[in-house]
Amino acid sequence: MGYTCGPGHTEPVARPLARGALMPTITTPQYLLDQAKRRVTTSPMLTLPGMGQLEKRLNARDWPQHPMAQPPAGSDLKPVMGDAGLPIIGHMVEMFRGGPDFWLQKYRKHGPVMLLDSPIIPTVAALGPDAGQAIYSNRNKDYSQQGWTPMIGAFFNRGLMLMDFEEHMFHRRIMQEAFVRTRLVGYTEQVDKVVSQVVANDWVANDPRFLLYPAMKELTLDIASMVFMGHEPGTDRELVTKVNKAFTVTTRAGNAIIRTGVPPFTWWRGLKAREYLERYFEERVRERRGKDGSDLLSVLCQTEDEDGNKFSDDDIVNHMIFLMMAAHDTSTSTATTMSHYLAANPEWQERCRDESDRLGDGPLDIEALEKLESLDLVMNESIRLVSPVQWAMRRTVRDTELLGYYLPEGTNVIYYPGMTHRLEEIYPDPYKFDPARFTEPRNEHKKHRYGFTPFGGGAHKCIGMVFGQLEIKTIMHRLLRRYRLELPRPGYEPRQDYGGMPVPMDGMPIVLRPLH
Repeated sequence: MGYTCGPGHTEPVARPLARGALMPTITTPQYLLDQAKRRVTTSPMLTLPGMGQLEKRLNARDWPQHPMAQPPAGSDLKPVMGDAGLPIIGHMVEMFRGGPDFWLQKYRKHGPVMLLDSPIIPTVAALGPDAGQAIYSNRNKDYSQQGWTPMIGAFFNRGLMLMDFEEHMFHRRIMQEAFVRTRLVGYTEQVDKVVSQVVANDWVANDPRFLLYPAMKELTLDIASMVFMGHEPGTDRELVTKVNKAFTVTTRAGNAIIRTGVPPFTWWRGLKAREYLERYFEERVRERRGKDGSDLLSVLCQTEDEDGNKFSDDDIVNHMIFLMMAAHDTSTSTATTMSHYLAANPEWQERCRDESDRLGDGPLDIEALEKLESLDLVMNESIRLVSPVQWAMRRTVRDTELLGYYLPEGTNVIYYPGMTHRLEEIYPDPYKFDPARFTEPRNEHKKHRYGFTPFGGGAHKCIGMVFGQLEIKTIMHRLLRRYRLELPRPGYEPRQDYGGMPVPMDGMPIVLRPLH
């Protein structure tokens, strides 16, 4: 699914393709060096000369602290203290470059609740598992999902994650019908069909220039196009390419510093991409209403809850735009990270391959995938070390308290699960890849109820969690049956761009050695 984009373009220019042919994700060494590297876009805060030194100086700086708001007299609550960081961009340099390590440093220095008084979006950072429990459980309904609105509301308006309370539960009950086990059986068959073709035929072997991240992203987009939208692999390639490009643009637009609908800025490109997606799904919904189909879009057009409630056309459009984004980006990050750690830890790679070898190359189903228990361990450890969903955004709907700190109504709150996943109090030697920490008798992830929350928690826990796990295990099973994964050079460690979901800055080169 290759493409190029010229200056100012929000839609890709697709390469010609013979009708009915399946376009390789990665095809030639030229594509490896040219197309793939251009597909890996990172923030200037990571790539400009001198940014590493600037990050070190900013982390070492002792910023003057000030209170966000004074607590009510006699409340015994503490004021949230914090700082504004640099003018305009606040702490974005440290956040984008350091990710969970930046937050861990702040947690050790300032405690579990602190103010990031950014001029763009002033936010209270809630850190550690106790804060996670308060935010996710939301027992008094003090926290609204509208904390996401300043970041992604313009691009994923009315998506399930942005809904609250009774309305959220109403929509979730209907959508849950699309993720019951009988539906997952059909989705798994479709996932395996796409994965088997791409992994067997499209990826370049024996070449250290092969970039896994863009290849994996194309694969998960192909999967989402088939499972969610009903596009068979190799069909409607130009249309699917444009749709997938639009998803990429909207996903990254939320990090824009200049938030204006004026060309050619990133925010404007995101708005245009959203408009394109709305037109696309509006047309698809009109086509699918009243027709049978096993793809997710068709299911959402048909499904209803026990009281006969159905989604409106607008509901389906909004939910599909959000689900497509949520599904493919998280799977891309997880499968890429797992591949790297398996390449770096051959003993775990062989352990996983032994289980896959017992399954063989026959068709996969849910029962077969459930037998790949070592892949479950590797998956958990990979998303602990590199958590795909870096933060959870909330907004207080009334004056409240968080761990003894006063939060006025309308406060934006961000919880950072990736930082919790690196706490040595929960995970000894937290930077070590050690999947056995998730087995008996250690079960380190159970030391705190909210010590491991890669899929969120509470009422908003990821509705597609099981589907995502099945998809990733299918990818890894087919990959391990065909290739031995090797690092491009001894000791290689990727650096992540934490400007959104983690993206390896160099595209994650990896060597695929054919087993047969």
